[in-house]
Amino acid sequence: MKKIYYILSFTLITAFAGCKKYIDVNNDPNRPIDVKESLMLPPIQMLISQNINASGDGNLSVILQQYLQVMALNQVAPNFGTYQMYHIDMDGDWNSIYVRTLNNLNLLSIKATTNGNLNYAAISKILSAYTLGYATDAFGDIPYSQAFKGKEMLTPVYDSQQQIYIQLQRLLDESIADIDKKTGLTPGADDLIYLGNMAKWKMLAYTLKARFYMHLTKAPGTSAAAQAQLALTALSNGMQNNDDDFKISFSGSAGAENPWQQNFLPGSTFVLANTFVDQLKLRNDPRLSKMVKPATETGLYTGRQIGLEEIGSLESYSIPADFYAGASANNYLVNYTEAAFLKAEATFIISGADAAQPFYAEGVQRHMEKLGVSTTDINNYLAARGPLRATNAIQLIMEEKSVSNFLNPENYTDWRRTGFPVLNKVKNALSEIPRRVLYPNSEMISNPQPQQKAKITDRLWWDNN
Repeated sequence: MKKIYYILSFTLITAFAGCKKYIDVNNDPNRPIDVKESLMLPPIQMLISQNINASGDGNLSVILQQYLQVMALNQVAPNFGTYQMYHIDMDGDWNSIYVRTLNNLNLLSIKATTNGNLNYAAISKILSAYTLGYATDAFGDIPYSQAFKGKEMLTPVYDSQQQIYIQLQRLLDESIADIDKKTGLTPGADDLIYLGNMAKWKMLAYTLKARFYMHLTKAPGTSAAAQAQLALTALSNGMQNNDDDFKISFSGSAGAENPWQQNFLPGSTFVLANTFVDQLKLRNDPRLSKMVKPATETGLYTGRQIGLEEIGSLESYSIPADFYAGASANNYLVNYTEAAFLKAEATFIISGADAAQPFYAEGVQRHMEKLGVSTTDINNYLAARGPLRATNAIQLIMEEKSVSNFLNPENYTDWRRTGFPVLNKVKNALSEIPRRVLYPNSEMISNPQPQQKAKITDRLWWDNN
């Protein structure tokens, strides 16, 4: 069973006039009305790590990994992996995104701005952009402009995805401006990610700007070259090396395990899919043994085919190695290597394959170094892969980016917008490969909107590949 490490909720308490004697019975010390920014930040960060990036008490993140044929359920078809989905499957994720994460980030931003603690306000806006981007890239049109008005607006309309993307850039621009003002308190140990290093938060903001610019290279009314140039401009201030990774560390002690370790516990029946494992084997990728555990029964690297009609022995399949799914592993949310591959893709669009080659090689090298691959093996692998050419550049960049972004939902967006890595629909598929997920049943009951008729094979606004 997956664990939820921290839960933060804010309850609106109405104060009533009463008699005061030794204590005020209307003032519950266990349910404070006013919470310091330093107490709000860490549980929100853990919620993002647990419930946004790694599913936690929802399904979305692991469903996307099944659509990408990275993870597989050791269960008979039909299941999530064969594209079976019901609206109720998204209830937990919607609650995590809106009630527990974006709402609390909005409260943090308001409090920090009111108190003049603009570093906290900046962090809240960056985390809001990260979470909001995750949500819109899964659901499409979603509530935002009317979403946090409480009882004044119980049925917020959905903003178009195009409007959401404008808001993503606005949030990130505001966060950068807040950091530059150097006003108020700076987080310390309460910042579980960068320990209050605002220079690194600023680099993350610029890297996310580049990510969102590149998502729109084929969106209606945009130009690939214009989006690529915007991305390159942002990346000049973005992440510079692996030390800038946006990640959360775990001690591995009871109750403090990496959430991906929890996702692959035997009770979940999740294992790695053969599509992912076989590609590493086919390319003689030296990362295979660093990223994948051999099956306990055979000692072989074996993924499960999605869509099978029988159940296999769990110990006959591989799961991720400890670097990504050990109890004390880091949970990687945004990697420096993503910045390198974004730069490679954007440079290719503007200047061609030769100009993009150094950034592509940088992404491969830095990911392999992070995993502990030797320099000789890195060089041999790059040589075997060959140089970028006009005919293969996007494919190679995206294939390598997807490996370096292992278990990251960003890979699902990259697949939809580029078609790489190449995927074929699975055995016993109930539809074509999904291009989105369904709106949650709870939202359809409480806030009916016309967009909720969408099917999983319908495309999002920017999805014109």
